[in-house]
Amino acid sequence: MTETTPSAQYYLGWDIGGANLKAALVRADGVAVKVVQVPCPLWQGLDQLDAALALAFAQLSVPPGTNHSVTMTGELADIFPDRPSGVWEIASRIRARLDEDVLFFAGANGFVPFEQVQANANAIASANWLASAAFVARKLKQGLFIDIGSTTADFVLLQDGRPANLGRTDAERMQYEELVYTGVARTSLMALASRIPFAGQWHNVAAEHFATTADVYRLTGELEAAEDMAATADGAGKSIEETSRRLARMVGRDAGDADKAAWVHLAQAFKQQQLTLLRHATLRNLSRNLIRPGTPFIGAGAGTFLVRELAQQLGHEFIAVSSLLKAESDPVRNWAGICLPAYAVANLGIPATGAESLC
Repeated sequence: MTETTPSAQYYLGWDIGGANLKAALVRADGVAVKVVQVPCPLWQGLDQLDAALALAFAQLSVPPGTNHSVTMTGELADIFPDRPSGVWEIASRIRARLDEDVLFFAGANGFVPFEQVQANANAIASANWLASAAFVARKLKQGLFIDIGSTTADFVLLQDGRPANLGRTDAERMQYEELVYTGVARTSLMALASRIPFAGQWHNVAAEHFATTADVYRLTGELEAAEDMAATADGAGKSIEETSRRLARMVGRDAGDADKAAWVHLAQAFKQQQLTLLRHATLRNLSRNLIRPGTPFIGAGAGTFLVRELAQQLGHEFIAVSSLLKAESDPVRNWAGICLPAYAVANLGIPATGAESLC
């Protein structure tokens, strides 16, 4: 990593989630210096945000005079009575930790200072997808941007260099299937299917939080260990044996009832069920006929591998968002693609670029 100097100008983008906190340190030329992701289980209390911020700072070595830009989804945590309250509480905590040199991303309203957070709370709430889409739209004028994270998947059509989304709020985006609550780590498997093939038969799936999608992609080998941060459904470990035991419970079995290959096949079956959900949302967005057939799907997040498969299935070019990003090394570039909202909001906060005309 290149040494930082006090005379250089840096921008630090924060994406405050309800399960993870992501931060991207970027130079004034848009090159990512370091990107980190740390656990932030906000539903356990605001002290988790304090701990996550401290851990991120310890890993980043933030230079003096760095400008901070914040986006968030953590206001959805159930410790808050409503979204505006969550936005205010998180912003207040961040302001206390980062001092007054911090701006908050408010979508079409651009960046606002702390003093304007309450007036822009609804625009700030869950706007991280728009920061990512606006940034990517600058790089590729047309395509379908798909960011699949640990918990949710975002679908944003890009047309003429701008996001062409129908919905703004979570409720609207869920209605239009621009926001789908399915991800590659925290989604309970009972949300993917009520029946699943196993041992040559169709089995009913237990309507119980026995296992999550992290168990699926741990068995298929597609979830990187560094991205496997969510707690397991039973609080146990993440070994193949423990993972197989959780998956077996979904069909009323014990792991010893079959060999390892059988549980891998079951994991692949659950993966296909999730791909079906994602494909339906993809096709609905494509049916708006705003982009040409074959136009690229741009994949971001820990579930980028699923975007690649969707593109192959539907005959579209695939572009990993990391290939569009500037970074000091390939590992930093890859992490910037996984933590795209943090990288995007840092770049949008650079004065020479700005966010006002993007959303």
